Amino acid sequence: MDTENAITKEFKKDINKLIPKSRIYTDPLYTLTKGTDAGFYRLIPQMVLKVETEEEMAGVLEICSRHRVPLTFKSGGTSLSGQTISDSVLIETGEGFSDYRISEDGKLATFQSGITGAMANARLSVYGRKLGPSPASINSARIGGIVSNNASGSSYGIRYNSYNTIEGMRIVMYDGTVLDTRDSESRREFKATHSQMLARLTELSRLAKSSQKIKSKIQHKYELKNTCGYGVNALIDFEDPIDILQHLMVGSEGTLGFISEVTFRTVKDFPLKATALVFFRNIKSACDAIMPLRQCEVSAAELMDRNALRSVENKPGMPSVLKTLDEEVVALLIETSAKDNNTLNVQIKAIEEALSSFETVYPVSFTTDTLEYNRIWRVRKGLFTSAAASRPKGTACIIEDIAFRAEVLGDALVDLKVLLENYDYDGYVIWGHLLDGNIHFVIMPDFNDPKGLEKYRRFMDDLVHLVVDRYDGSLKAEHGTGRNMAPFVRKEWGDEIYEIMKQIKTLFDPLNILNPGVILNDDPKIHLKNLKPLPVANDLIDKCIECGFCEVNCPSRGLTLTPRQRIVTYREMHRLALENKDHLRLKELQKRYQYNGEATCATDGLCELACPVDINTGKLIKELRFETNSSAGNKIASSIATHMDKVTRGLRYFLDVVGFIHKVIGTPMMKRVSGLLYKVSGRRIPLWNPYMPHGGPARRVYQPGDAFAKDTVVYFPTCINRTMGKSVDYKREMSVVQKTKQLLEKAGFRVIFPEGLMNLCCGMAFDSKGFKTQGLAKAKELNEALLRASNDGKYPIYCDMSPCLLRMKETLSSKLDLYEPVEFILKYFPDRLQFEPLQKKVAIHTTCSSTKMGLETKLLHLAKMCASEVIVPDEVGCCGWAGDRGFTHPELNASALKPLKKQLPNDVQEGYSTSRTCEIGLSLHSGISYKSIVYLVDDATKPIN
Repeated sequence: MDTENAITKEFKKDINKLIPKSRIYTDPLYTLTKGTDAGFYRLIPQMVLKVETEEEMAGVLEICSRHRVPLTFKSGGTSLSGQTISDSVLIETGEGFSDYRISEDGKLATFQSGITGAMANARLSVYGRKLGPSPASINSARIGGIVSNNASGSSYGIRYNSYNTIEGMRIVMYDGTVLDTRDSESRREFKATHSQMLARLTELSRLAKSSQKIKSKIQHKYELKNTCGYGVNALIDFEDPIDILQHLMVGSEGTLGFISEVTFRTVKDFPLKATALVFFRNIKSACDAIMPLRQCEVSAAELMDRNALRSVENKPGMPSVLKTLDEEVVALLIETSAKDNNTLNVQIKAIEEALSSFETVYPVSFTTDTLEYNRIWRVRKGLFTSAAASRPKGTACIIEDIAFRAEVLGDALVDLKVLLENYDYDGYVIWGHLLDGNIHFVIMPDFNDPKGLEKYRRFMDDLVHLVVDRYDGSLKAEHGTGRNMAPFVRKEWGDEIYEIMKQIKTLFDPLNILNPGVILNDDPKIHLKNLKPLPVANDLIDKCIECGFCEVNCPSRGLTLTPRQRIVTYREMHRLALENKDHLRLKELQKRYQYNGEATCATDGLCELACPVDINTGKLIKELRFETNSSAGNKIASSIATHMDKVTRGLRYFLDVVGFIHKVIGTPMMKRVSGLLYKVSGRRIPLWNPYMPHGGPARRVYQPGDAFAKDTVVYFPTCINRTMGKSVDYKREMSVVQKTKQLLEKAGFRVIFPEGLMNLCCGMAFDSKGFKTQGLAKAKELNEALLRASNDGKYPIYCDMSPCLLRMKETLSSKLDLYEPVEFILKYFPDRLQFEPLQKKVAIHTTCSSTKMGLETKLLHLAKMCASEVIVPDEVGCCGWAGDRGFTHPELNASALKPLKKQLPNDVQEGYSTSRTCEIGLSLHSGISYKSIVYLVDDATKPIN
C-alpha cells in the first residue's frame, strides 16, 4: 500500500476534528522518536497520534478505514521483533488508558491497556496476587502489549500466559466497532452486525477441528511456548466464535484490532520463596534434569551457560564461585514458593531428591535468606545487561527466543552452541526458562558492514532449519513474530495452517490497514530490511539498545522526550552530521532538541537505575550543556562560585522582598504579574508560585552548639537551605536549618558548622548546568572545609538535603562520614530519642537522589516510626523540579507531578521529603504542605532522659 499517498488532506482534516492539535505529531523530531521501539528495525511514521480514550481510538480507526490509511499501535515500545513501527500512522496510547478494577478477593482484575505490568502487580499485591504473564520488560511493558504479544516469562510457562489467563476484553475493530466480550448485550449486537465475519470464523474452527492433520499439528505446536504466527489454537479450543475472536487477539501484535481493556484471572503470589544456584557439568546434563523438576513445585528454573556466568562474574555482589567454574559448566537457578514454611520445606526436599541422581559440581543448597535470594537472582537478571554492555560499538544487540521439547532440549542446545560458534558470534550468551524449554540467546551482528548483514541472513536460515526441521521447535516462544520471523511463519506451520492464518487476517482486517507486514509477510527478506542505524556517537550512550526500560522513570516523559528518545535523536543528528547531507532535517532536529531534549531534561539520573546497560542520559545532557556554554557564561559561573556568600545573601534579600510584595498585593495579582514578567523575560525571571519561600535564616543561627553535649556532629546546611527560609505554608514553624539544629541538639549532639560556611557549596548547581570546572572547584573547597571541621573524618557530617549529599558522596573524600537526614536519624536517634507515632496520616516522597542511594524503604520506615499511617504515591517518581528548573521550566514539574494529587487521600494534610526545592513543587501540585522529614521527627520524639 502506498502510505505516502494514503495520508491525504481530507484524512488530516478528519483527524484534526477528532484529536487535539497538541496530540498530533508530524514534525521530524517526534515522528523519529515516537516511532522508535526496542527492536532493531526503523520506520519513521508520517504522523503520530496520541489517543487518550477508547472513543477516540474508535474514531481514529473509523477514519483510517474510510481513507484506507495504514496504522500501527504502540504503547510501551518494548517490542523486540519490529511490531510497533510504521511508515504511515502510529497510534500511541496515552495516560487515559490507565483505569483498573479489582474484585474483592483479587482473583479477577481488569486493567486498561496503558497500565504497566509492574503497576498492575503493585495494585494486586495487597491481595497477595499477581498477573500470570511476567515478561522481563514488565516494568515498562503495558497491558495492551503484554496481551498483544502473549507474554509469559520465567514463571509458570504456558499455564499462566496471557492466552490462558484472559477472562474477557474490550476490543476496537478495524472499522471502529467496539466489542466487550464480557457483556452479553455487546456480544449480541456484535453478532448481529458482524454475522458474516463470525460465520467464517466458525467455518475455520470446524475446518481445524475436522482435519486430524491440522488439529494434531496445532495441539502439538502449542505444547510448547509459541508466539510464531497467529494463535490458531483458539480455533480448536473454543466453540463460540466470539470466544475464538477474543483469543485470536492474544498474540496478534496489533494486526487484528486494538485491545482497550483486559480482565485477567490472577494467580497467587506466595510470600515465602527459596532459591538454589545449581551447577551442572554441561548443558546436556542440566537439560536432562527438566523432566524430574517438572514433577516438583518449581516456579522457575533459569538456565545460564558459561558465557552468561562469565559476563556477570566480576559484577559487585556476585558469588565468588562463578570465577572457578570449568568451561562447560552451566547453572540452573531454581525457585520454589509456598504460603507457609512447612510446605516450602517439603517442596525443597522434593526438589533435592529429584536432583539427587544427577552429578552436580557442588551439592544442591537452597536458601530462604532475602539478601542471598536477591543476590542469586542478580546473577540471572544481570545477564542481558552484561551481554549488551560488552558488545562492540555500533553493533546491534539481538535477542532471539526459541523453544524445544524436553526430550530433545539437550541435543538442540548443543547444536545451537555449535551454530553460534560456526558463525563467529563472539560474546553470545545463552540463557532461558528451562522448565518450559524456552531459550534466549544474544548475538551482536554488525549491520553497518554488508558482510555482517549477509552473515546474519545465512545464520537465520540455518537457525530456522535447526529449530523447525531438526527439532520441531518454536521459532518464537514469547517475543512475538513481528517482522523478524514473518518470513518463516509458513516454514514453521506449513501451507494449510498458514493459509488459515491469512484468512484470519482478512476477516479481521479486510483493508489490510492494521500493522501491515507484521506476522504475515510475503517478502522473504523483510527481516533484513529497514534495519535501525546505530552510529558510534558518544561513549556515554553508545551501549544503548533503545529498549525503553528507562522511560517509566523519566519526569519529562509526558512533556517532551524520554531518555531513549533523547539518545535516538542524538544518534540521528550525529549520523546526519557525519554524512554531511539532509541539512534541513539536521537543523530542524538541532533546533527542536534545544528545548525538548536539553532544557527539559531533569538530569536526575533515575534512568540509569532502570537501564539494563547502566546509561545515565543526564550525563549526556550535562556534557552537551558543557560544550555549549559560552565564555561569558563561564565567567559568570566562576564569579558566582567565588562570591557564593554575596550571591546567597542577595537572594535571601530578594526572596524577602518578593514575600513582602505577595503579602501586600495578594496571590491572584502576584500570579498575574509574575506570569507576565516570566513571559516577557523569556524565562529569565523565575515564575513565582504561592509556595515560594522567604529568605533564609540570619547568620547567628550558624553558631556552634553546646560544648558539653554527648557527641559532636558537623552540620553542613546546603546553600539552598541557607538561602531559602519558610514558605507561607510553614506558618509558625522555623526554617529547615533552625529546625535541624534544634533537633540535633535535642538528640544530645553538639552541632558545629564548617569554617567559611556561607561560601560553601557542593557544586551540583554548577555541574547540572554544564559548568564542570566550577562545580569541581566548589566540591574541592567543601571537601577541605569538612575535613577540617570533622577532625579529618572523626565526626559524622550531616547534610540537610539528600541531592547534595549524593553529590558529596560522589566527589568528596572517602574519609568523610557523610549522612543525609534519613540515614543519620535512623542510625543515631533511636538510642537518644523516644519515638511516639502521631495519630495522623502523612505522605512521603523519596527524592531521586534518595532512590539512587537505596533509601526508599528507610524513609518509609522512619515515617512509620513517626505517624500512624504513611501514604506513598507510587505513580510519582522524580518530581521534575531539577534544581531551578521548577522556576524556569515549571511545566516539567507540573508534568512529573500530574498523578500526585489524585493519589493522595482527602485526609492527608502533610507531606515530607528531604529536599527543599522538591518540597516546593510537591506542595504546589498536591495542595498540601510538604516539608523536610525533620519536622515530623521533631514532633514525634522526645528525649529518653
